[in-house]
Amino acid sequence: MVNASELKAGMAIRMEGQIYKVLDAEFKAGAGQAGGVVKTKLRNVSSGRMWEPHFRPDERLEALDAERQTMEFLYGDPASCTFMNPDTFEQVEIPRAILGPAEKFLQEGMKLPVEFFDGRPISMVFPAAVEARVADTAPPFHSQQDNTWKPATLENGVLIQVPLFIASGETVRVEVETGRYLERARIERKRGA
Repeated sequence: MVNASELKAGMAIRMEGQIYKVLDAEFKAGAGQAGGVVKTKLRNVSSGRMWEPHFRPDERLEALDAERQTMEFLYGDPASCTFMNPDTFEQVEIPRAILGPAEKFLQEGMKLPVEFFDGRPISMVFPAAVEARVADTAPPFHSQQDNTWKPATLENGVLIQVPLFIASGETVRVEVETGRYLERARIERKRGA
C-alpha cells in the first residue's frame, strides 16, 4: 500500500479489482485547511481506457510489484502483438490496448522491457523517442524561418509534421507519446569513404 502522494509515473496499482498503469501523477497544494489533491492520469491495462481520478494525498492505494522481462517483438495482428523471451523462447501475446500509442512504432526484432503481474503482461516500457524513416514528404526547402512545417508520412504509415528541410528517405527522431518530430537522426559516417 502507498499513499496517493507517493504515486509516480510507471507504477502499477489495483483499484476495485482493476489494474491501472500510472502515466502521470501531480500533487496540487490546497488553500487554507484543504490538504491538497493528487491529480493522476491512469490507463486500464485490460481495456486501454484512460482515467484521470483525483485522490487525497493520504489516501491509501494498492501498489503492485511488476516483474520486468526484456522481450523481442516478433509480429502483430489486428488484436495483439506477439513477443518472445530471447532466453527461454517463450512467446506471449499482448493485446494492442495495453501497448497504447507506442504500438505503431514497433519494429520487427525490437527488444523492449515488458512488465508482468501474476504471470500476465500489464504494460510495455517503450523509449521516449524512436527513429523512423520518412517514406514520403514534399521536396526539401530551405527557409529563413525555423517554425515552418510540412506533413510527412513515415514508413510505418504515421503522419507527422516535419521542418521544411527534411527530405524523403531521411531518418528522424519522433516522440512516441505525442508523435511529434524532435530532430533529424544523426548518421554515423565512415571515415575515408
